[in-house]
Amino acid sequence: MAKALVVGASGGIGAALVGALSAEGHQVTPLSRSTDGLDITDEASVAACMARLQGPFDTVFIATGALEIGPHSPEKSLRAVTAAGLLAQFQTNAIGPMLVLKHLIPHLPRDRLVRVGILSARVGSIGDNGLGGWYSYRSAKAALNQLVHTAAIELSRSHKQAVLALLHPGTVETSFTAKYAGHHPTVPPEAAAQNLLAVLSALGPAQSGGFYDWAGKPVPW
Repeated sequence: MAKALVVGASGGIGAALVGALSAEGHQVTPLSRSTDGLDITDEASVAACMARLQGPFDTVFIATGALEIGPHSPEKSLRAVTAAGLLAQFQTNAIGPMLVLKHLIPHLPRDRLVRVGILSARVGSIGDNGLGGWYSYRSAKAALNQLVHTAAIELSRSHKQAVLALLHPGTVETSFTAKYAGHHPTVPPEAAAQNLLAVLSALGPAQSGGFYDWAGKPVPW
């Protein structure tokens, strides 16, 4: 039976991914802060949680992230930007997933295809930014994109059949987006999970390091 890992399994998308993978016959390991004490902003916590895992895994989703962190919400203007807000976003949305990826490597097989999907966001695209605002969240996701793209290049040398992909899930109906969906069309977490799984499953090593939306279309950097 193929093994799958979902990091951030207690969130709306993460929980839906656990269900979708289980329905497809995967043996799924969920990992989260609420159940396992995982703090992605603390490398010691990441290392300890990852060391307890029983891999190797054939499919991995890193579904962590936050739009509002403590008192920090998306900025509407440059005047609202603070060092603390920027740092909080980078710790959660860029550094955290990268630390998970770092400690995930021992659990990735070298002798067969393995796919790792990392949730990013279209607002992290510099080329697609026509509205401005959301400085901290945008820049943290842009940093995540660069980090994962760079990691994919390195991983291709040791894990030749590995696929690392940045995935934009669309606007999903969760507490994460409830205040900010506005007039954007939304989808329930279960539909988003099916979309993400379909996109990741269709990618091969030649597409590793890419940035794709929920329909499998490349997103501009």
